[in-house]
Amino acid sequence: MLRLITGILLIFTLLVSCEPAPDTSKGAVLAKIYGTYLYESDLAGVVPTGTSTNDSMMLVKNFIDKWLEKRMLIRQAERNLTPGQTDFSKKLEDYRNSLIIYTYETELISQKLDTIVDESEIERYYNENKTNFELKYNIVKVVYVILPTDSKAVNQFRKLLKNRTVLNIDSLNTLAQRHAIAYYLDEENWIKFDDLLLQIPLVAYNQEVFLNNNRFVEFVDEPFVYLVLFRDFMMRESISPLEFEHDHIMNIILNKRKQDLIKQMHADVYEQALRNKDFELY
Repeated sequence: MLRLITGILLIFTLLVSCEPAPDTSKGAVLAKIYGTYLYESDLAGVVPTGTSTNDSMMLVKNFIDKWLEKRMLIRQAERNLTPGQTDFSKKLEDYRNSLIIYTYETELISQKLDTIVDESEIERYYNENKTNFELKYNIVKVVYVILPTDSKAVNQFRKLLKNRTVLNIDSLNTLAQRHAIAYYLDEENWIKFDDLLLQIPLVAYNQEVFLNNNRFVEFVDEPFVYLVLFRDFMMRESISPLEFEHDHIMNIILNKRKQDLIKQMHADVYEQALRNKDFELY
């Protein structure tokens, strides 16, 4: 009997001694599960500076609870999955390799990509690909001002906006800075009509009919009065103007350059390895 008890104690001692001891260099141990320790140093960044004591305790408790739960779930998953299902070495290697290549490609682009795009190149691309730039929404060139309903400057704005000979943007800008609640005076810029409706509460159940029949619109929606002048418009399904597609085309050209640069780099790497006889095919 004594030998049996001694044997049991010896086995227990061996089992306990096999469990890794905590790493005291990482600070105090806060929790332990399945031989894994959570240290005080693991809490770095969990509690923002200036957090109250009660909130700090709550954040720490939540962190520990989630840490324990995660280890429990991992243990449960490992018990119920085959070794093949839990072997992610190939996936991790593939992911690491992809990250290395992506990082190198990004660095190559930052160093060698020509980011200067001539206006002639943008225009040429537009002319060669017009059918790809069909409008999916109505767009407008517009100027507008929003004034308090009791503003004494309404008549001045009205006269300036309804002048069919010339639109004096400088005078409008000076006046708007003094009297307007909000204003938009970039008459050469195309914007989506839907975006305009987010700023101006126009009633336009049929946008096409509205745009065809309204050049200047003035209306009151308390506590504001709105004055809107449409300088131009284009309907959906028509060919989008170059000005509206300018930045989009520039991005297309730059992306094409990136792809070409990366493709050439891949080809150069292969050719260099071929010349150096770095690989053999069997």
